[in-house]
Amino acid sequence: MTQYTFRWDVVAANLPFLLSGLWLTLTISAITLVASVILGMIVALADMSRFWPVRFVGQLWGEVIRNTPILVQLLWTYYVLPIVFGIEINAFFASIIGLSIYSSAFIAEVYRAGIQSVPKGHREAAQVLGLSPFDAFARIVMPQAIRTILPPLAANFVQLIKYSSLASVISVGEVTRRATELSSTTFRPLEIFSFVALVYLVICWPLAQGIRIWERRLAAR
Repeated sequence: MTQYTFRWDVVAANLPFLLSGLWLTLTISAITLVASVILGMIVALADMSRFWPVRFVGQLWGEVIRNTPILVQLLWTYYVLPIVFGIEINAFFASIIGLSIYSSAFIAEVYRAGIQSVPKGHREAAQVLGLSPFDAFARIVMPQAIRTILPPLAANFVQLIKYSSLASVISVGEVTRRATELSSTTFRPLEIFSFVALVYLVICWPLAQGIRIWERRLAAR
């Protein structure tokens, strides 16, 4: 049996090429987080609406998105969406749209749980004081719910960084795609993908640990 020899010099020699995809990975993650936070709030409010057609749309959105694979959703966004609407979408924007839609369904649940954790009596007191529904939501409900919502939102950002690797299947040149291209030319997949795994670990592990510390401090308060 031939002994396999690690050659980390392959990674070192191609480090700029690999890291060029890292910036795109972080860009996709950041844009997707902003988009999914906004869309998730819309879905959560629709899910809790008093009007059943709106509530039905919000619940249907969540059930469909959460119960279909994210990879299928990305492929559908890239290949099917242009056919349905007759528009052109490049791989970068398709990945953002697909990841945002997927994440919004889970972030909506985070919002809903945080909002419903606010005691009902506080909302009723706001109505007694004559606050409009919008003012009651903005000044009474959200300031209390935000402490429950923020840690899971931060955790979703960590998930988005990892999910961004799936954009490689539609040829987005993020770090995983760069690694795949490099592996096919150097025939050194072990070193290259081990390095990519290490990159994700270096980024995600400190964030995850910081979120845990944050949650413990919020709980202590």
